[in-house]
Amino acid sequence: MSITQSFYDNMASQYDKLFLDWHSDVQQQAAILDRIFRANGFDNTARVLDCACGIGTQAIGIAALSYDVTASDISDNELAEARARADAKGVTIRFEHADFCALSETFSEQFDIVIAMDNALPHMLTREALESAVRSIAGRTARGGIFAASIRDYDSILTDKPPYSPPYIHCTEKGKRVSFQTWDWKGDNYHLTQYIIDDEETLDISKFECEYRATRRQELTDLMLSNGFIKVVWEFPEKTGFYQPIVIAAK
Repeated sequence: MSITQSFYDNMASQYDKLFLDWHSDVQQQAAILDRIFRANGFDNTARVLDCACGIGTQAIGIAALSYDVTASDISDNELAEARARADAKGVTIRFEHADFCALSETFSEQFDIVIAMDNALPHMLTREALESAVRSIAGRTARGGIFAASIRDYDSILTDKPPYSPPYIHCTEKGKRVSFQTWDWKGDNYHLTQYIIDDEETLDISKFECEYRATRRQELTDLMLSNGFIKVVWEFPEKTGFYQPIVIAAK
């Protein structure tokens, strides 16, 4: 099992603690994605693949808007969490275990829209691994379709390589939840340690570790254009309202 699989398997039951109100974020992010899809010529008749679905933060929201959604991930624990949350929401989603570097091993069909949100692509720790992911995703994107992904603003982050991320402090009716990350850099790669301090009814401290590679926008743009996409556009939080830059690649 890879460090990425272990990271998400271990964090699956606590991932929603990163949000003040996960259910509200699901609705807000779905509205943002819906605007992006419609701006690119699609409506809720489109077939969507969320190839890094996690606990369903995006997949559940867009399924609630009546999109035809398939969702996949490499973490079985996150898939189980996503299935339970989709059932609780009353939405229909096809869930599959799949590595987004090898989507054709699970899916023979192509999709109008493929998404990979929440900084999923920078889990690829080399340019070669990133290219394999882009090529795999392009292969499952229909001609005339789009791929949308979000990553951290690494172009800015790489100027000083900070050792940690600012904490999120969520005040709830029961107390506080604090989450933050430490980043240990080796070149453009970094070891991430995610801490979640849940000080609500009882004090609970959790720690999860993973690896990332800071991916510059131009590198990702170049790989998309050389692996089947014909147009790449970046949109930023001040326009979209999403918390990370979003890349939209048309095929």
